[in-house]
Amino acid sequence: MPGAAGLFVTFEGGEGAGKSTQIRHLAESLRARGHDVLLTREPGGSKGAEAVRHVLLSGAAEAFGTRMEAILFAAARNDHVEELIRPAISAGMIVLCDRFIDSSRVYQGVTGNLEPEFIETLQRVAINGIVPDCTLILDLPARTGLERARRRGAAGDVAPDRFEKEEMETHEKRREAFLDIASREPERCHVIDATQPEEQIAALVREHVDRLLEPKVTNSLAEVSDE
Repeated sequence: MPGAAGLFVTFEGGEGAGKSTQIRHLAESLRARGHDVLLTREPGGSKGAEAVRHVLLSGAAEAFGTRMEAILFAAARNDHVEELIRPAISAGMIVLCDRFIDSSRVYQGVTGNLEPEFIETLQRVAINGIVPDCTLILDLPARTGLERARRRGAAGDVAPDRFEKEEMETHEKRREAFLDIASREPERCHVIDATQPEEQIAALVREHVDRLLEPKVTNSLAEVSDE
């Protein structure tokens, strides 16, 4: 039966890659097929994490250094995991999250020049065993993504956030870091060319998630028939 087994899917990528759009498309598709879906984001998601989100994206924590930012991200993530993500997965929901541990590895680890050991220790404590079943990395050139993000911000009269303001070289380095993570963890991470038409990207996203759902649904049906 749809939704009987929980699933955790995260979306990653640079600024303007279209994560929010594709998460919305996937949620609509899954709900139309009877699945119980939770949409969330990082930093944020839970009440405590949303409070930290404002501090991080406004740049208020920047003066305290990248290490402090990483600690704040981890604190927000732990609250998010324990208050929202873990209970939803335990209840059999499909959780779709805009950014998760890989963003910390890339933003604070690679371009923040923090030691990988420090980042991994923070993440291990923050997630407390909750690892994505699938991570979809939307990939496109940094310049294209930033142009999209700035057009979106201008249309909504929203000022660029703390990360959108950074140098092009930094954004391109992040793109390479996401691709490196995907190459090192191919079972979990799947790269999708985000320069394709929106509908085509959505179809590829559904394919990846559907492959995970099929064995879960089959196993759930088998358990029901055995009772």
